[in-house]
Amino acid sequence: MPLHVHMNINATKKKFLVIAVLLVCVVLVFIVINYTKQLDTQVKQSFEGKRWSLPAVVYARPLDIYPGLKLSADMFEKELQLAGYRLENPIMSPGGYYRQKTIFQVITRSFVFPSGYEKSTNTTISFAHGRVSQLIDNTSSEAIISLQLDPARIGSFHPLINEDRILVTTSEIPDLLRNTLVAVEDQDFYSHHGLSPIGIARSLIANIKAGKVVQGGSTITQQLVKNFFLDRSRTISRKVQEAIMALLMEHNYSKDEILTAYINEVFMGQDGNRAVHGFALASQFYFRRDLSDLSVEQIATLVGMVKGPSFYDIRSHPERCLARREVVLQLMVEAGIIDSETFTNARDEELSDVKPQKNGFNRFPAFLDLVRRQLKTDYKEEDLTTDGLKIFTTLDPQVQLQAEASFSLAIKKLEKQLQQKQIEGAVIFSGRESGEVQALIGGRKYVASGFNRALDAQRQIGSLVKPAVYLTALNQGYTLASPINDSALSVESTESKWQPQNYDKKEHGRVALYAALVKSYNLATVRLGLDVGLENVIATIKRLGHSKTLEPYPSLLLGAIAMSPAEVTQIYQTIATGGFYMPLRSIRSVMTADNSLLSRYELEVEQRFSPQSIFLLTHALKRVLTEGTGRNSSISNSSTYAGKTGTSDDLRDSWFAGFSEDSLAVVWLGRDDNKTTGLTGATGALGVWTQIMADSDASSLEQVQPADIKWTRIDPETLEPTSSFNSQSTVLPFLEGTSPDKYWQLPEIDIKSIEKGARDFFDSLNKLIN
Repeated sequence: MPLHVHMNINATKKKFLVIAVLLVCVVLVFIVINYTKQLDTQVKQSFEGKRWSLPAVVYARPLDIYPGLKLSADMFEKELQLAGYRLENPIMSPGGYYRQKTIFQVITRSFVFPSGYEKSTNTTISFAHGRVSQLIDNTSSEAIISLQLDPARIGSFHPLINEDRILVTTSEIPDLLRNTLVAVEDQDFYSHHGLSPIGIARSLIANIKAGKVVQGGSTITQQLVKNFFLDRSRTISRKVQEAIMALLMEHNYSKDEILTAYINEVFMGQDGNRAVHGFALASQFYFRRDLSDLSVEQIATLVGMVKGPSFYDIRSHPERCLARREVVLQLMVEAGIIDSETFTNARDEELSDVKPQKNGFNRFPAFLDLVRRQLKTDYKEEDLTTDGLKIFTTLDPQVQLQAEASFSLAIKKLEKQLQQKQIEGAVIFSGRESGEVQALIGGRKYVASGFNRALDAQRQIGSLVKPAVYLTALNQGYTLASPINDSALSVESTESKWQPQNYDKKEHGRVALYAALVKSYNLATVRLGLDVGLENVIATIKRLGHSKTLEPYPSLLLGAIAMSPAEVTQIYQTIATGGFYMPLRSIRSVMTADNSLLSRYELEVEQRFSPQSIFLLTHALKRVLTEGTGRNSSISNSSTYAGKTGTSDDLRDSWFAGFSEDSLAVVWLGRDDNKTTGLTGATGALGVWTQIMADSDASSLEQVQPADIKWTRIDPETLEPTSSFNSQSTVLPFLEGTSPDKYWQLPEIDIKSIEKGARDFFDSLNKLIN
């Protein structure tokens, strides 16, 4: 082949090769540009949109403090600890308190309540005889009439990743934190564009000199990209992606925006199954302080933990954390952030001035379960786990803690008595006139995602159903003195024959209606229920608040129906409020993350029974605790409470539902395997209820008597009117016009006439003598 032809072919090949390389380069550039655009879109969407899924935060009720409030000094300190207050002397900032016997100095935190903003106050609170005696504003030295303590944060509703954080804005970040973080994590932060070759070289030299890793090579921007967008893999492609996204982030956003995002995002430790993210939440979690109140050594501690929150954990590894803090303090000196004197003072401070103590966070998972269920009627699951809603609930920490202690103590006594360890239980405690659930116990060791017996345990309620039977009768014209036959009977159906029995296996003959309820006679109750009609009894149960379908079987009259403690509480709530139905509620209001009121859960009330019939029924329920199945209750002044025992077949379930002037409590005891406990309502649940009500210092029940109620004394044997000379007699209330109309009674005595007659007699006698 001629040489010139060969050269032309080679030239052509080179030309095609160049073109091919150029095409490949163009394609690669196109791919890189397209890939970069995709990454840029991803960065912008995440950074400019909703950067974090903020869990809904759940609060207990706020504590309103005023002179005369029934509250002990010890319980007040528990309230402070639940709300995350720290014990210190002197008090350095809001959220601190100091106690001297029964006198407290407290600096409250500023807080936005649903009712409005309350600023921080420095107050002295004194206690005497179990009550608040005085409130003094320490700024003005003047007495004040009331104080509202910010509520305890008792939980949050997380998405699956269980991250939690408190967001801060750029203006809320202390300069000391900003400067320290940059000095330790990324000294060239304000001069690089996302990547820092100088920083990598500097950290390499520092690590070689120290003989260990003391500095990282990644910039703050790179660390933020890792946390925001990437997984933990260490591939080359992931490193390239990280570098590009860091450059894009620096191109699109200011240094302040990037640093603020980092301060809100960085992982700072673990609180059980909750991941603590961001410096603001870490400040509360480790030091019980707002970010703005942290000292030099505390900021150094948190910044030092960024390198490895678990490895340098304050509580688990204090020696490591202390050493790491000193490294950070030294870097602060080298950067000119603090001087040598400040360094020495900070180095000599304790690692933490806050003693580990239980706060209220996630301590009451059974109650949180109820809150979440009630919220789901108005909010989507996504709203509860991403929008940072603030949920203000009805939980009363005092009542909850006392109920838990009382419940535990009573169960231990029963187990020792019965020599068995498998007794379970549940308690619901509510306000009598509000329907607010103040405390809830879902089991002896209930944990989140466990079986909430208070809400879900469907157990036969036994004699707890009887008030509905007797209320039906009272509404049909029966009186408390109406005679009922407590004798054996057989109820036949197409499939079987039912022959109920009394608990004592005896028949008691002709008894008054009130006595049949007070002594919980089964035979009399069944006869009465059949007389007033099963369908009417079911209608009464539904009007009392039960929403499920009930079949009209005669055994229903003795409680052969399954309900949860919550369902029982709803029924007895209507009785306790005088016939007014109000749905049980655990939520007062909901606010948005920016403190706008979203919804307020107002009290809903509907009158479903006449005050007269409920008054008569409640009178009988008060007698349960003085002369009936609850007469062995150890609670003092038991005549001032009302309630009913309940026992299911074979002693599988032990119940008591009762109320005082201000509270209603329902207690269930049983076994999860549904085997016998050996407990009746009187020998089991009543004791737990008694312990809870006594420890909660429940007020005496004072019934408001309707105007058309009249009282008549009757003989409980003959059920006829009698006089006070009859030692066996009893006085019963009657609706006007229904009491016996033929009876003998002492004539009314005019005391003034007797006094006048006595004076006239002695005057006449004196005249005769003189």
